[in-house]
Amino acid sequence: MPLQNRVDPFGVLHAVPERGLFMGNRGIIHDPETKTLLKKRWALHAWIICVCEFRDVRREPMGRNRPGGKPGWTELFFLDEVTALSAGHRPCFFCRRARARDFVQRFGVAFAIAEPRAPQVDKRLHKERLAAGGRAPVVSAEELAGLPDGAMVADGGNAYAMRGGEALRWSFAGYGEPVGFGGFAGRPFRLLTPITTVSVLRQGYEPVWHPSAET
Repeated sequence: MPLQNRVDPFGVLHAVPERGLFMGNRGIIHDPETKTLLKKRWALHAWIICVCEFRDVRREPMGRNRPGGKPGWTELFFLDEVTALSAGHRPCFFCRRARARDFVQRFGVAFAIAEPRAPQVDKRLHKERLAAGGRAPVVSAEELAGLPDGAMVADGGNAYAMRGGEALRWSFAGYGEPVGFGGFAGRPFRLLTPITTVSVLRQGYEPVWHPSAET
């Protein structure tokens, strides 16, 4: 049975077979005996995006991965970086240092911070994450064209990623066929990707997409 550690663009955790391209964490939020989630959905404000393979490190998902048999951070999985960003995560400084530095530097440019630091990013993001109680701003169909590539919106329970002037419907298995914005006329959307991250995307940060977005 799949573990409940697959993350959707809303930041909600599911038990589905698909794993995705990236791993990440929000701290220790599981019981290693039952391999089930605790009631809390985060243990710290630094929600990060990691690679699935790094320096031959082997981990047992939702197991005891710290010295002394203690539970380590809970492994979460994302379809791609676009999904992880929508859920309120940001790149990891340990296994994705170059990408993390790029993200934080562009954050500094976006908000006129001379010496930006990751904790500053985390503090802003945590107020905006839907899974942490943040609210998704409403955007009109006419405003979709003004969003940067990689931003995600929701039409009810359906999530779409903006790419090349079109919308790609999201699923755990990948993206669907592109849809022109004209088909959404008159419908209100919710902006899933945190405003802070949207600002970083506007500064040119290029997230990693699932291959299905290329088809």
